[in-house]
Amino acid sequence: MHSTLFQSMAQSILDGEEEQAKALAQQALDAGIDPLEAINQGFVVGINQVGEQFSCGNAFLPELVMAGETMKAALSVLEPEMARRGTQRQLFGKVVLATIQGDIHDIGKTLVGTMLSASGFQVYDLGVDVPIAKIVAKAQEVGADIVGMSALLTTTMVNQRTAIQKLHEAGLRPKVKVMVGGAPVTRSWAAEIGADGYSEDAIGAVAVAKQLLGAK
Repeated sequence: MHSTLFQSMAQSILDGEEEQAKALAQQALDAGIDPLEAINQGFVVGINQVGEQFSCGNAFLPELVMAGETMKAALSVLEPEMARRGTQRQLFGKVVLATIQGDIHDIGKTLVGTMLSASGFQVYDLGVDVPIAKIVAKAQEVGADIVGMSALLTTTMVNQRTAIQKLHEAGLRPKVKVMVGGAPVTRSWAAEIGADGYSEDAIGAVAVAKQLLGAK
């Protein structure tokens, strides 16, 4: 019945049109459409399409960033109504994200957070240059399912290894899965330090996170 509206929602994500996405989200609420339905049948479809295009090389980082921001804009309209109704999106899990101690690179990590959030994860982004003890404490506090750590410098990569050791010492492993990423980080490095997952980009990170938690 609302298929045209849902298609427009998906298209607004593909086009990176934040104001359009917000207007469509409001239109859905005005029409009595369940906000969850609007998210899952409209906006998430768009995010998935952008992800597929990115994976195929038909979309690039700027489009991915714009799609993530547009998704956030749509959610800013729909989430208050969901809170009012007492409904929640099905969450795949809780993710604590951080750029590791000594490193101040932000863009990749922030994009991963946006895409995870858009895809149904609850994300706690601790920012950049985050002390290892703070990552461990936050994972304990929120009952994290995944800890994601980014490093853009070869000199700070070693802190990913230390963080995994500290998670072990805190008794959080292997229940809490660890994902690592960043320009110098490789699949073999991830394996060497005992991480559970690795991805080159934000779309891949979503797929890895779902895989680690057995989510479809």
